[in-house]
Amino acid sequence: MGTLEQQVAELADREAIRDLPKRYCDCVWRDDIEGITNLFTEGGCFIAEMGGKVHTFEGRERLHAMFTGGLGIQPRPYIHNHVIELTGKDTARGRCYLDLHSARNDMAFIGAGYYEDEYRRTDAGWRFERRRFIALRMDDIPANLE
Repeated sequence: MGTLEQQVAELADREAIRDLPKRYCDCVWRDDIEGITNLFTEGGCFIAEMGGKVHTFEGRERLHAMFTGGLGIQPRPYIHNHVIELTGKDTARGRCYLDLHSARNDMAFIGAGYYEDEYRRTDAGWRFERRRFIALRMDDIPANLE
């Protein structure tokens, strides 16, 4: 169980990590490409599995381009059921689940899936090292992911 100091540090880490998917969704809602991109480490990676294809984007430049194209469908994500496992002093992994709606289609439900994440503590705080999205249903796939 650890000392009280260790328990508080672990709780603070979990809360900072739990905040990442929330901030990610907030950036998507506001079309904040810079904000989304900066939630990743410098060499961060996003993997999207949808429509029978796997797309990998590594590094902030490629992430920026991918998110710029992907937000064209005006997604409105709702994240829930976040599970976190601290794996080291500066590393963790987790999962969270997604219900996706479309702002360009009267907030109609357009998809569902989940994220498998790897997190890393950086000088700027916790960031996504690797974010893998597995689509269970996607009615509107961004053109850059078809």
